[in-house]
Amino acid sequence: MHPHPKFAMVAREEMAALVRSEGFGTVTVQTEEGLRAVHVPVLLDGETLRFHVGRGNKVHMALMAGAEALAVVNGPHAYVSPDWYGMQGRVPTWNYVAVELNGPVRALDDGELVALLDAISEENEARLAPKPVWTREQMGADVFDGLLKRISGFEMAISEWRGTAKIDQDKPAEVRARIAEALEARGEAAMAALHRR
Repeated sequence: MHPHPKFAMVAREEMAALVRSEGFGTVTVQTEEGLRAVHVPVLLDGETLRFHVGRGNKVHMALMAGAEALAVVNGPHAYVSPDWYGMQGRVPTWNYVAVELNGPVRALDDGELVALLDAISEENEARLAPKPVWTREQMGADVFDGLLKRISGFEMAISEWRGTAKIDQDKPAEVRARIAEALEARGEAAMAALHRR
């Protein structure tokens, strides 16, 4: 996370909203082979982050043993050219929004894993409306049972939240507007919207 407090996200709900809207993150854990990361869909419920990984993944055994993990969810990000500032003495930078969560992890039982898979599908299918919602009933039971043999579900009890929203908040409004215009011209609509906020 960026060390300067002016970029810190302090509102828990703002951080939670980013995690929910992105729904995908990177979980890092110490394994016998060193630090390893896995990229997973995530589901946030209060102070709990749930996710699943393949049993063949390098992080699987460490997570099964109840390791402490770090989850990172990245939001919009973009390179910012010094030319866009319209000010002297600027340097290139990268603006971004990200949330880090850490805490101990426990394995889910089979029923909890099924509930997690259903919840992830339900949440993401709802985003595709007006497309008809897909449910696991549309797949064969043997296919689903095979899936359950290849993955494990986990739940992180979040002990710490950290967030950064580095979006040129320290610059005048007209500078942020110029940066937003340049970002939008590049197709970086989400980051442009944040600069205008």
